[in-house]
Amino acid sequence: MIQIKEFIDSDITLAEKSANEFLSKLREDQFIDIRYGTFVKKLAVNSEAQRSAIVIVYRVDDVLKKE
Repeated sequence: MIQIKEFIDSDITLAEKSANEFLSKLREDQFIDIRYGTFVKKLAVNSEAQRSAIVIVYRVDDVLKKE
């Protein structure tokens, strides 16, 4: 089964750290792809915040549980 795991944070360093921790638990043959993007979220009138998003696509064996 193919799964995705998403990491979103206003601090790219924290998103990267979480994504790397997750990747360290995967076997190489489970990893499929990784995508990265940034977007701006409106918070209030004349107020915005940048967010970073990392999406990891990976394969889960039938015997493994979803994280």
